Amino acid sequence: MLKLGGKVIRIEVAGDAPMPKRDKALFTISTNAALPKPMREWSAYLMREADSQIPTGFAHYIWIGEEDSKPQGLDGLSVTVLPEDYSYMQDGDIIRLNSARGEIRVLFRKNSPHNTIMVTEQCQHYCLMCSQPPKDIDDRWLLDEANDLIRMMPRGTGELGFSGGEPTLFGNDFLETLKLTKSLHPGTSVHILSNGRRFADRRFAADYAKIEHPDMMVGIPIYSDDPAIHDYVVQAKGAFDETIRGILNLKEFGQKVELRVVIHKLTIDRLEKLAEYLARNLLFLDHVALMGLEITGFTRANLDKLWIDPHEYRDTLSKAVRILEDYGMHVSVYNHPLCLVNPDVSKAYRKSISDWKNEYLDACTPCTRKSECGGFFSSGVKYRHSGNIRPFV
Repeated sequence: MLKLGGKVIRIEVAGDAPMPKRDKALFTISTNAALPKPMREWSAYLMREADSQIPTGFAHYIWIGEEDSKPQGLDGLSVTVLPEDYSYMQDGDIIRLNSARGEIRVLFRKNSPHNTIMVTEQCQHYCLMCSQPPKDIDDRWLLDEANDLIRMMPRGTGELGFSGGEPTLFGNDFLETLKLTKSLHPGTSVHILSNGRRFADRRFAADYAKIEHPDMMVGIPIYSDDPAIHDYVVQAKGAFDETIRGILNLKEFGQKVELRVVIHKLTIDRLEKLAEYLARNLLFLDHVALMGLEITGFTRANLDKLWIDPHEYRDTLSKAVRILEDYGMHVSVYNHPLCLVNPDVSKAYRKSISDWKNEYLDACTPCTRKSECGGFFSSGVKYRHSGNIRPFV
């Protein structure tokens, strides 16, 4: 598990620095002392050795280590002192520094395949297992920051995600962000997490399609074939019907759609029925993801309503996968330890949990297939996980 944000040891801002009066500023991490001077104006030079020569002209300097070991040559410059938790940072990563609150957030990691931009914390759903509980606030600054981040990202980035909250609540402004992404990163695969309801507006779905991105997909959740169950899980009446209309509109305009199902106690009983519903009515979906539960956000508050040991539903999961595969649908099983699924889902099994929140139990140490296993969310290790872990030996 990696620490992506939190309090810094200290932030010092020089009077002529680019962020003396701004709470937040983005910087690209650089370890290149010979970086061209024009590029130093938005770069933070990362230092790990106290005796290294300090290049001039960088907008900011990062020292990882104890404050009293900070090189004296940094005195009078804009400097952030970070704990060893951030020693993983590398050249090309992008960070946000909040000088007023003394905080850092790592927004982009150049060598990670799991970069996702949070566009907003607003949402019209209150899903019982939401990992990012919605807030009724004006956070348009996140969309503005996303645009800045996209401009700073290195060309050749392989994959990029957008999430929330619900990104489409910003309407055409969010579409402009997607257009900017296509313009600057045409070869980057884009994945958007959305509840799909805004696409029920046919004009909005058409405008989205007009972006004509060569590799862009919307991941949309449906939790049951029974509209009442889906609406209860997302805590929004009429959500099922509007979501289905959104999916139909997207596919009418030739757009890629992934359907996502989070498996828990409220969704497991009709998982096979949902698989049949998808195969008979939404056969044209590009991907179906059957996902394990992440114990964070609202899930922790509703854990007794939601938690079910994956070992208990392994046969039901196998049947759902078999139904989808028999109809020729592309299906994946995400967020499950390998020893808790039946061998017959091996073709669909994916090692999917993002590296920054991925952990394993001590019991997993002797496992001969650990490198193939998705392991656990760090929250699952901390709060609740299956007691049926059986390492392969």
